Amino acid sequence: MTAIAYRPLMLYLKNLVYHPPATPNPILKGLNLQLPPQELGLVVGPSGSGKSTLLEILSGLAEPTKGCAYWGEQELAALDLQMLGGLVFQFPERHFCGNTILEELRLGHPELTSEQVKEALAEVGLDHLSLSTPPHYLSGGQQRRLALAVQLIRQPNLLMLDEPTAGLDWSMRRQLVKLLEKLKNHWTLLVVTHDAGELVQIADRCWRIQEGCLEAVDPQELAAPSAYNQILA
Repeated sequence: MTAIAYRPLMLYLKNLVYHPPATPNPILKGLNLQLPPQELGLVVGPSGSGKSTLLEILSGLAEPTKGCAYWGEQELAALDLQMLGGLVFQFPERHFCGNTILEELRLGHPELTSEQVKEALAEVGLDHLSLSTPPHYLSGGQQRRLALAVQLIRQPNLLMLDEPTAGLDWSMRRQLVKLLEKLKNHWTLLVVTHDAGELVQIADRCWRIQEGCLEAVDPQELAAPSAYNQILA
């Protein structure tokens, strides 16, 4: 895969604010974050806390009201973020457009070679499947893996996932967590979720987000049942 060269640099967020004119209060309130390359950062918080909005900004789908995002020393505009990051939505299967696995991978990338397609599928453990298989024939876990492969084709510097374990049974959750643990050896990952669950076991850095405010927390604190229940309260 050679679409975009991977640059192992630190991601910085500095005083990031998002306050749409139609809302009385900011959705994100002065967020600060540092995520080193080839680490998995985990942001945990309840619904409505600003998790998905954060990913929308980091993927260039929305622009912050104040503050900046940096990749290394480079300040990033929305267009830069669109090129930099790859976003896997909460239910990515709803966004599939291709009639086959091959079509899904080649959407927007007709120049992809068979070798690049096989490499992307091997990275997520789907290289045993026929390329003519319709995406909607896959299991829930396989569909999440295919969505990851679609983003890896782009060679993103930052791979972002919104609630990646939502709707999966315990076996599929475990398989997906193992996959993410492997991917962070080569990619920088930022995961947002309301359910830390197994994800906290592979997280290098963790943050709690509540009412648009972000604070760093120890992964062991998130793993504690009492702390986790407090987040969901």
